[in-house]
Order: sequence, then structure tokens, then C-alpha cells
Amino acid sequence: MEQIRVPDPNYQIGRGKVEELAELVSEKQAQRVIFDNELKPQQAYNLAKATGVQIIDRFQLILEIFTHRAATTEAKLQIQLANLRYELPRAKEKVKLTKKGEQPGFRGLGAYEVDIYYETIKRQIHRIQKKLKTVRKKRSLHRKRRLELGFSLVALAGYTNAGKSSLFNALAKETVPVDSGLFTTLSTTTRAIELSGRKVLLTDTVGFIDNLPLTLIEAFHSTLEETIFSDIILLVVDASESLDEIERKLLCCRDTIQTIGATGIGIVTALNKIDLLSESALQLKLDALKDLAPHPVPISALHHTNLPQLKHAFFSYLKEYVQASLWIPWKTESMPFISWLHDRAEVQPLKYEGDGVSLTFKSLPRFAEKVRHRVAQLGGTFQRA
Repeated sequence: MEQIRVPDPNYQIGRGKVEELAELVSEKQAQRVIFDNELKPQQAYNLAKATGVQIIDRFQLILEIFTHRAATTEAKLQIQLANLRYELPRAKEKVKLTKKGEQPGFRGLGAYEVDIYYETIKRQIHRIQKKLKTVRKKRSLHRKRRLELGFSLVALAGYTNAGKSSLFNALAKETVPVDSGLFTTLSTTTRAIELSGRKVLLTDTVGFIDNLPLTLIEAFHSTLEETIFSDIILLVVDASESLDEIERKLLCCRDTIQTIGATGIGIVTALNKIDLLSESALQLKLDALKDLAPHPVPISALHHTNLPQLKHAFFSYLKEYVQASLWIPWKTESMPFISWLHDRAEVQPLKYEGDGVSLTFKSLPRFAEKVRHRVAQLGGTFQRA
């Protein structure tokens, strides 16, 4: 049902629409009513009394899906935090409302904890924030470690159910969970992939959605941070949908990227699911999206179509490698250092010169500087091309 009007303070919709809604609930034998608008506790209470069923809003629906999908400790903590932050300003009013009488669905399915007092919720928020701080510290250390290793980071982003996890599996030869439901991925997965002899880290992240509540963005900030710290964003779009839907979702993704502070990072757009399109339909969409989809590459993650072209597209936007030469004397520490360098950079064959060894390698500038310091410690020489 839709209604264009000033929101009613008691019901959100007008009283006539409330009567229509109650009749529709009875006719369809509905178990719940979901509002796309955000509802105040008083409105949800009044609507539930009028219809006889539980009333939830869009945020609560998303939270339920998130709860169903959460598999890691971090994801579960993030969802609990989002839920408590949502409940905090409503707690006092809900307790007051329940004293008037049982609200349909208020205690059903554990959806609401109406007996939790305001201060109890605040204490729970503090406790979860403390746990998440520990998790985020660990994530930060992992990120720092990846930077030290000298790898570039590519973050998969896009609207939920666009096929990010399928593309991740195709590129990384992995088997992360994939299905047609929303928000299959709620925690990040990172794997190394090979690009023209160069190792790059690929990260699968949580999907975007229109008007993602700020409470959820704040709760999932540590997960979304992986996008912020990436060298390039691989934006996945479901090209099999209508042009209007693609444009809407692309705008949503661009807005979300801006909201989380990931502006200024290069974007390559993977137009996924082209196996469901004719060539003429694909060309029509490519022409229409040329100003909205940065550097588009039509692909099919399911059938591995055009994956080499996609790799080439985002590889060309990654930070350029620098070339450097070094010489180190033979010491006990020399061979472990050379082995360490082989694992993290493109190294050309060694040359044995007198009482030492020389070699040339390519890597990211920040990693080359790290090598420079190690060479100095070994008493060698270093020169960037």
C-alpha cells in the first residue's frame, strides 16, 4: 500500500488507510506488516492494535535478515550493537506502552526486549563496543601486516545480490557461500590472487542497499573500512536487471562509497550476469551507463566470461610498481632475506658478484622503501631505477 500525505503522528498513515490495512491483513491472513518508513513505537503500537498483527519497519526487517546471515563473532556483535542503538531512544516509550497492554508481536519471536530499561541497554552497548574495539584492533593489525607485505588491495563492492561473492570465488578460486538471498556476505574475506605475476589481495565485503540506516553503517564501520583502505574498488552490478534498476543501484553504491569516506579511490565496474542478456541488450545498457559506471567491463562470474579483461582493467588502475636493484654481502641473514623478498615482490634472477649477491626486483613504492632499510641493515647497497 502507498499513501502520499504528511505522516500521521499516531499511525504514520491516515485513519482511512489503517482501516484498509486491517481489512487487507484479515483477507490475506497476514502474520506481519512491514513499513518501508521508519516507525515510532507509538505508531507501531497503534497499528498493531488496529490490525491485530506485529508491525515492523524497514530497519527491523534488514536487522532480521542480518541476524539470519551472521556467521562470525564480529558480524553478530555488529548486529547486536545496531539493534541496541535502535532500541535506545525507544526503550522508555516501549516499556510505557507495554504497561497499557500486550502489543501483538511485542514479545513474539524474541523480536523485542521490552523489559530492558534504558540504562541496561546503555551498559550493553558499552560492553559490545568494548568487544568490537578488540576485534577492530586485530583487523587493523592484519591490515598493517598486509601493507608491510607490499600487496595492493582490491575491494569488491556493490548492491546486495549483485554477484560479488560469485565473482570473488571465480577470481580467487574460492568457495565462499553464495545464494540468491540478500546479504549473504556480512563479514570480509580476503585472498591473494595472481595478476601478471603480481600478487594482489582481493576482499569480499558486505553489500550495499538503498537508504542503509546510519545505525547499521556505524555498526559495520570496521567491515566497510576494508573498502576505504583499498587501492581500487571493483564495483559489481547486476546487468540483467532493468536499466532503471541498474541506474538506481549504481547511484546508491556511489552514494554509499561517498558516505563511508572511500571517495578518491579508482573504480572499475563489473557488469555481471551478461549470460542472461542478448548482445543487443548488453550494448544498449553499455551505451546508457557510460557516464554512470566507471570503466565498465561486461562479465559473467558464473561462467567466467571476460575475467581476463576484467583483471586487465583493474590491474591497469593499481599503483605502479617501481624497479630497484640491490647488492648484499654473503651473511647468515642474506638467504632468509632473499627468500622473504621472493615471496613478496617480482624478483629477477640473482647474480653472484664477489663476496655478495645482486638482484633486481619490482614492488610497490612503500615496500621498496622497506627493502631499502633491510639492505642497509645487512650492509648492502640499494638503488631505485
